[in-house]
Amino acid sequence: MKTLSTSDQDSSLSVTPEHAGPSSFGSSFEALVSTNGHTNGNGFSSVTNGNSGAGVVMGNGVSKHGKAVAKVTLPGTTLYDDSFVDREEFIRLVIQSLRDVGYVESAATLEAESGYTMESAEVSQFRQYILDGLWSKAEAALVRLGVQEDEGLWDAKFLISQQKYLELVEAKKPTEALQVLRSELAPLNVDSDHLHTLSSLIMCSEPEDLRQRAGWDGASGSSRRQLLDTLHEYIPSAVMIPQRRFSTLLNQARSYQRQRCLYHNAPLSTFSLYSDHHCSMSDFPTITTTILEVHSDEVWNIEWSHDGAYLASGSKDKSAIIWKRGSTIGSTPQDWSPHHTLSDHPYPVGCLAWSPDDSVLLTSAENFVKMWNAKTGICIRTLDEHTETVTAIAWLPDGTGFITGALDRRIVVWDAEGSIRNSWDPTAIRLTDLAVTPDQARLVAIGIESPAPVPAPSDAPHSRSAQTGDVLSNAGGNGSPSSGRTPHRMMIFDLATKQVQSSIPIAGELTSVQTSQDSQYALVNHAPNEVLLYDLNTGKTVMKYEGQTQGRHVIRSCFGGIDGNFVVSGSEDANVYTWHRESGRLLETLSGHGEGSVNSVAWNPVNERMFASCSDDHTIRIWEAPPPGVYIVEQPPVEESLAAASSSQTSAAAVVEKGKGKTRQRVDDNSVSTTFGATRL
Repeated sequence: MKTLSTSDQDSSLSVTPEHAGPSSFGSSFEALVSTNGHTNGNGFSSVTNGNSGAGVVMGNGVSKHGKAVAKVTLPGTTLYDDSFVDREEFIRLVIQSLRDVGYVESAATLEAESGYTMESAEVSQFRQYILDGLWSKAEAALVRLGVQEDEGLWDAKFLISQQKYLELVEAKKPTEALQVLRSELAPLNVDSDHLHTLSSLIMCSEPEDLRQRAGWDGASGSSRRQLLDTLHEYIPSAVMIPQRRFSTLLNQARSYQRQRCLYHNAPLSTFSLYSDHHCSMSDFPTITTTILEVHSDEVWNIEWSHDGAYLASGSKDKSAIIWKRGSTIGSTPQDWSPHHTLSDHPYPVGCLAWSPDDSVLLTSAENFVKMWNAKTGICIRTLDEHTETVTAIAWLPDGTGFITGALDRRIVVWDAEGSIRNSWDPTAIRLTDLAVTPDQARLVAIGIESPAPVPAPSDAPHSRSAQTGDVLSNAGGNGSPSSGRTPHRMMIFDLATKQVQSSIPIAGELTSVQTSQDSQYALVNHAPNEVLLYDLNTGKTVMKYEGQTQGRHVIRSCFGGIDGNFVVSGSEDANVYTWHRESGRLLETLSGHGEGSVNSVAWNPVNERMFASCSDDHTIRIWEAPPPGVYIVEQPPVEESLAAASSSQTSAAAVVEKGKGKTRQRVDDNSVSTTFGATRL
């Protein structure tokens, strides 16, 4: 069984030559420790730890510092009378864990007292065969360890022979390596492409070239240990216990508890074996601490800088603002100020994107894209390659350039200076949004199916429907209503080759997409009234988040929290909705915005206790966890009805005062709401 983390795979083996003990050689100690000549009835030698003559052996025990360790016989086979845990399995895992961390004598004592050994001598020998490169003996031992032909015997033999072949190539023994390739690897019915790849490695002139091309670190590296770890998959676990098995079980328990913790928003470094993990609602941002209201019209989009110190906003008022976050002193909310107002836009601002180093901010207005020096607020360049509204901008994670997508069906790749690197062939959709996975392997695009681009008239009104307001499938090229709904589609491309990996037709409108930090999932706003989580590997929906209202406007959602374990979205009912990502449970419905849609939300990438939302009410709200001195009465998550969720007694929701200044009200036992006045700018 594979362990949960990479660190587990790279860990030292449970049994090593330096720490050989009773669990390495079954029930015989003679080859490993000093004895006084006495052997107990179970085959264990008496051990005196160098004090031979000082120890007295009693019964069937092991002598240790003058005291005998007698075998304990217990009734039953489970750990407790009412337990499902097998006692022998548990004890063997404890012995393994003790040896892993260096308590070798304690492990030996437990083996003697329990009568259980961690593993047989055959297993220990097999481990050593692999580590010493005794490949023929290792292959012969596979059958004795219970590996059957129909359970991976040939696969296990292939892995051993492949290691042997690579080591011979590395040692510059091509003749012997070729013999292994022909007589050992080829007969195992290996995939022809893989066999061809292996055969090409024999041409490597230097070991460094071989290791790089094969993705292998050599005989002197950790490759033999990694091989042994892989071979665990083919050997029955009861015979050869997987490495660090107890640690794996604890990691699984930790992961399970994190998933069960609906409001998990704190590091798990405080995880304790003494109690179950539980995060308080006080770690979750539910209170508006600042209201930014400089824009004179609807605010359509917001985006945090990567360092979390700046927030960019784009508005229907044809401006973008870079807001600067001040420092926090005590319980006082952070001071905010408009750092730069970027007014040189001919039309409303729809898209925003920060460069990875936060030095450049990109904005879009209809078919134009502007590059701004984020430090000075000066426009560097205006790009007008697209012929219709630009609906998406995404920087490449490595900072070498960015990608734009538009209703003209075009995807254009730019370098970091704003010069066209390449332009893709027209896609099958009029793009409404796109995102690049953090591993830079895939591009995910959503849009409206269209056999051909629809050119916009030169006098077309630059309305909200063409930018980021009304649902695009209900609008023609000029933003006017069309006669019917057009199907939407999500397309997943290989970013390097531009090839379509999957194309998924979806009923209803798709208005925004964001990818997860592990590059495995896409979060898509889907009208009417739901946010969908897609598995990019399978192309299937794995979770639906329901409760918010979306039918006419473009709404942008996001992942949030310390592990991206929340989903947050705006709504046409003026509220902000938050869900638990794993379970899909609606956690909070946060009110405070005025009339109109909450168009976009963005979680601070540095501060897991802060996110922002923007609205038709011309404002941006900064949401934070309750400050010291403000208490939240914990209640079950909001999930039964929107009416209850948006009431004045929504669990943990903050009722924000309309006046200026700051007020706080402690929650007593008879109250369920918290009032915390927000600073207005």
